[in-house]
Amino acid sequence: MTIPCPDIATAPLLEARDVGLNFNPRHILSNLTLSVYQGETVVLLGPSGVGKSTLLRCLAGLAVPTQGLIRFQGARLQAVHHRLAMAFQDPALLPWLSVEANVGFGLNFKHQPILSADARQERVQRAMREVGLAQHAALRPNELSGGMAQRVALARCLARQPEVLLMDEPFGALDAVTRREMQNLLLRVKQDFSCTIVLITHDIDEALVLADRIALIAGAPANIVQEWELSREQPRDLAHPEVFALKREVLQQLEQHSAPATNPLFA
Repeated sequence: MTIPCPDIATAPLLEARDVGLNFNPRHILSNLTLSVYQGETVVLLGPSGVGKSTLLRCLAGLAVPTQGLIRFQGARLQAVHHRLAMAFQDPALLPWLSVEANVGFGLNFKHQPILSADARQERVQRAMREVGLAQHAALRPNELSGGMAQRVALARCLARQPEVLLMDEPFGALDAVTRREMQNLLLRVKQDFSCTIVLITHDIDEALVLADRIALIAGAPANIVQEWELSREQPRDLAHPEVFALKREVLQQLEQHSAPATNPLFA
């Protein structure tokens, strides 16, 4: 099937259209469609194991759907792209490299644009300044706290100057205070780097703090069953009646779609 290329000015920046993905014999995703627009933060919620990370890998060009397509900047995406950067829950830092070298790691990969040494260094320095690591450039990963390690992972993404930042529950292993600091940092990064964000979390409060739009993924195979747009400006007060009411609605839907299907023999 040939799908015409849309007008980029009005089209989503990143799009999954009728995406299906199978790991035989298991069907992970089926006919899933998601549109992500320039400048927004889309947060993906859903039960554990439903396929959120699989979808994110497809959006990053790390996995190719068995059905449908991924489109980035109006063109079909079939491999990794230098304007897409992905951060994982595990910072995945190379232990023998310094903070600075970890931030710059990957800038010379073949899918990256060719940079002069000065341009590369400027990217790395800016990314480290953005996440507050400029004074810790010489440290090794074993000298870092969990929060600092995640800052390095985020800086490594920012050094690529991504159009879209894809994040797979990057703050899940952090304590509450550090997690809140990282959420505030991400809000600032979004503004400073003018990037679009797609983020997976299991924390509804985190979704309410960061999201412009929340998409709930559920089912087997998985699909997007509901979306919510958040109208209140950031920073958001989670105790505000409007936000609290939305939290209750999201939680109710998440619980409903997380419940195991009823066996008709015992219904």
